[in-house]
Amino acid sequence: MSNTILFRGWILILSMLTLPANATETSPVEAKNDMIEDRHEASESNKDKKAAPSPWLFVPLFSSSPKLDTAAGMMVGYMHRFDEKSRPSLFGVSAKYTTSESLIANAFAKTSFGEDKHRILGGVMVGDINNDYENYLGSGKPLSTNDNYSFAFLRYLYRVEGDWFLGAQGAYSNYELQGQDPTSNEILDEMGLVGYKSGGVGAVVMHDSRDNDFKATQGWYLNVNNMAYREALGGEQDFDIWRVDYRGYWQHGDGNVFAVRSRHQFSNDAPAGAYSPVYMRGYTPGEYLAQHMSSIEVEERYKLADRWTATVFAGAACLYGDSTSGEQLNCGDRENLYPAWGAGVQYVLKPEAGIVVNLEYAMGKDDNQGIYLKMGYSF
Repeated sequence: MSNTILFRGWILILSMLTLPANATETSPVEAKNDMIEDRHEASESNKDKKAAPSPWLFVPLFSSSPKLDTAAGMMVGYMHRFDEKSRPSLFGVSAKYTTSESLIANAFAKTSFGEDKHRILGGVMVGDINNDYENYLGSGKPLSTNDNYSFAFLRYLYRVEGDWFLGAQGAYSNYELQGQDPTSNEILDEMGLVGYKSGGVGAVVMHDSRDNDFKATQGWYLNVNNMAYREALGGEQDFDIWRVDYRGYWQHGDGNVFAVRSRHQFSNDAPAGAYSPVYMRGYTPGEYLAQHMSSIEVEERYKLADRWTATVFAGAACLYGDSTSGEQLNCGDRENLYPAWGAGVQYVLKPEAGIVVNLEYAMGKDDNQGIYLKMGYSF
């Protein structure tokens, strides 16, 4: 009896050892396949992480001209897209220091959100600038100045229909201008140039059908706005500024783009320091001023490779109306025309947003010229 029980026990053990694995177990082959699949999914996940572009942006800044010395600095930006229909938003800070011991720093935000129905542009800027002019405002006199300023700006736009936006804006600035020597102070007094405080608000009408804010290849942009500066808003006097900015883009050939920009600025009862400057590459901002300014530029952007482009550009600006000395200026006088031309090369740093690093050389009349390394096309 005991032998029979022992024999049946061995049969049961052998039967269990030879049974196939049940549904809750995994065979060695299946386990190996699962391991390979897990490794493949992990590899794909790592690839996706590596492929995701960094939101951070680091751009070196550089400029050099005979009249503004050499400046170098850095811009650090952070890009974010709030939703699929909105355009990329950019938040950043930058600073530049020059060989004339000048310092300029700013922080800014350019946002699009709510399916691009809302746009906000804002920023603050501070500067301590030392300038040496050989022929200030065409007076034929050299001038050395120290400019201290702080500036804050905010603009809000709402999409009302199609590509049209309406909005409002406000600005405040504190600008101090003084000569660096007795002769320079005498020239400033003679020309009536003084610093000023100003605070203003205004309205904005804008059309924007561009396919990209930073690297447009088609569409057109129009911005018409005003700024009413008033003593009640913290300023020292009442005056008005109107601006018109048009830009057009036409793609042709294999990724080439032809671009046009026309800018206009008009002032009424403005202090001389707030007159309209020459907005052209190659010229020192603020060296040439008048009551009104109009300019036009054309630029050809030639695609060299997937991430490289080259540009050639030319244009001219005109100052007219009252000069800083009270003389009447008009565009029929060649002395009031400021031509500019030049070329550049660009590298696409962020293809998904159209961010480029741009190196340009520009020339103008009367030894005005400059080399610029910056973020983005000029328009």
